[in-house]
Amino acid sequence: MDLLLWRHADASEGSPDIARTLTPRGLKQSQRMARWLEHHAPAELRILVSPATRTRQTAEAWGHHYEISPAVGLDATPQGLLDAAGWPEAGGAVLVVSHQPTLGQVASTLLRDEESVLSFKKGSLWWFQQRERNGEKQTVLKTVINADLI
Repeated sequence: MDLLLWRHADASEGSPDIARTLTPRGLKQSQRMARWLEHHAPAELRILVSPATRTRQTAEAWGHHYEISPAVGLDATPQGLLDAAGWPEAGGAVLVVSHQPTLGQVASTLLRDEESVLSFKKGSLWWFQQRERNGEKQTVLKTVINADLI
């Protein structure tokens, strides 16, 4: 299974949190990542997006169909996000557009099997892959892409 974690792009400050929108910089970040995904993402990809405006705007830059899922929203837990994605049993590929600190907690769990928080830059994408080698399941960090460097 492939699990792609995409943090929403740069967003304006404000309240309520769920209604915050992308800044002009954030719109550029999401467009850059969308171009990268167009060339590199798996062909069959389920996309789960937080209900927050900034995550929906980030995903919409790519123009692919997505599902809004509170399980990956502002109050998401790492296990809730992994369950929503079906990690690792579901097979296939899932892209999750969500928030810190949850994405960092998920990455830490997958990389180090601990619940600390890794920092995700706004607009960045982390791609994990679950595979089996010699009868042993392995989690592989396939790539980390920062939208500002594309």
